Amino acid sequence: MVWLEIVGWVGSLLVIVSLTQARVLRFRVLNLAGAVFATAYNAIVGIWPFAVMNGVIAIIDVYWLFRLHRERHDEQVYGVLEVRADDAVLRHLLDAHARDIARFHPAFAATDRTDPVASAAFVVVRGDELVGAVVVRSAGDGVGRVDLDYVTPRYRDFTPGEFVYRDSGVFAAHGFRRLVVGGSPAPEARAYLERVGFRSTADGWEREVAAVA
Repeated sequence: MVWLEIVGWVGSLLVIVSLTQARVLRFRVLNLAGAVFATAYNAIVGIWPFAVMNGVIAIIDVYWLFRLHRERHDEQVYGVLEVRADDAVLRHLLDAHARDIARFHPAFAATDRTDPVASAAFVVVRGDELVGAVVVRSAGDGVGRVDLDYVTPRYRDFTPGEFVYRDSGVFAAHGFRRLVVGGSPAPEARAYLERVGFRSTADGWEREVAAVA
């Protein structure tokens, strides 16, 4: 039956495509879809070893998707480390992803990334893995300009930068009363900015920083 062959080929194609994905969430979604198609195909044609194998893979994918979604906003899973602008760990992250950063943050990539003028720099970690960085520079008068809010490709479907903004005290300690993001962010970036407390203004996006008690 032609339709059955299509189901089999679609499952195989989805599994292959999933293996090319750097993003952990996208990999799991595509792999799950491929495993479901492959399970159905092999069960219908009676190839039970492959049907069982793909069924188990689908269950594993569902487990990891549930866990990834449950942990995406969990402070116990992600951590934030404040570092110097010329810190070796931050520099390693910037160097390792220089091409990607230049694509999404060309203005930052064109500057001296280890310039000590940067008033606050943070790296976001998940376990022992670096997953993002936020760099804020002083624009004077208590204003901090967010020059970089970057997530590595593997976690691009998540928003680990949110853990930096959860503690306004780290910004207030640097004398910031307000954070600003210039330019015109993409739609998905706007949703993220709103979620971490920024609001759209005529001059860009800004967020008030609560004073340290």
